[in-house]
Amino acid sequence: MHDEHRRHPFRDSREDRRTAEGVPHTPQTRSPSYRLAFTDEDFLTREDLRPIRLQLELLKPELAMNEAGIDSTVVLFGGARIPAPERRETARTPGLAALAEYYDEARIFAKKMTEKSLASGGRDHVVVTGGGPGVMEAGNRGAEEAGGRSIGLNIVLPHEQAPNRYVTPELAFNFHYFAIRKMHFLMRACAVCVFPGGFGTLDELFECLTLIQTGRMARVPVLLFGREFWERIVDFRALADAGTISEIDLDLFAFVETADEAIAAIDSWPGAGTKRHDIPGR
Repeated sequence: MHDEHRRHPFRDSREDRRTAEGVPHTPQTRSPSYRLAFTDEDFLTREDLRPIRLQLELLKPELAMNEAGIDSTVVLFGGARIPAPERRETARTPGLAALAEYYDEARIFAKKMTEKSLASGGRDHVVVTGGGPGVMEAGNRGAEEAGGRSIGLNIVLPHEQAPNRYVTPELAFNFHYFAIRKMHFLMRACAVCVFPGGFGTLDELFECLTLIQTGRMARVPVLLFGREFWERIVDFRALADAGTISEIDLDLFAFVETADEAIAAIDSWPGAGTKRHDIPGR
């Protein structure tokens, strides 16, 4: 306690918050102006305070992951609507039902990656997903089945969303700002694995490729599961032929079909490791 006092000679903010809550109720103490600024939710959610909220969303997960000893992550992006094979009949469309195999592949991949992570101390190659259903659930589920931790980076959406039940509770985060959430996906990434998905998955894939292409992020394995799906959705070859990307940009990613192929690609990637990335804003 004495050492703690020497490091922090000023009165603790939490103690002042408790004291402020116990003051007599008067017109003055009930006034919004009297609230401690850091406990005043109405104040913190003002438009003027956006820079502070951005900083808080960057800091809270950053500090939690540092304290949890997470040095590097393997990112799983993919469709929220893709069902588990045992729930295939609940899929909205036949096309989604046909993609159920990727739920299993994501689950197997996450399980094997987590086993490798645990074998080396559990600080590196920790699986991170968007924390929702579909491929995200599969990734967190596989990590739990391996007996390891995994991260879920959820975001508040107009429709109700909650973390899937396989996310490690102390590594379940919620965001208001898409931009800060995207930074946390990539700041510790030593590999990015992208499964079939929709607008959100495409957005995440192309942002990652753009950061690598422009040198704002170190090259890491970017692995696209399911060549047939991806080549139907995006004509990468046509982009290169048109000159809108360079021929060498086609080497920024690779197609894989199975968890074992993806793990082999990550293991053989030159320089793949635990280096944190310089991305815009960091």
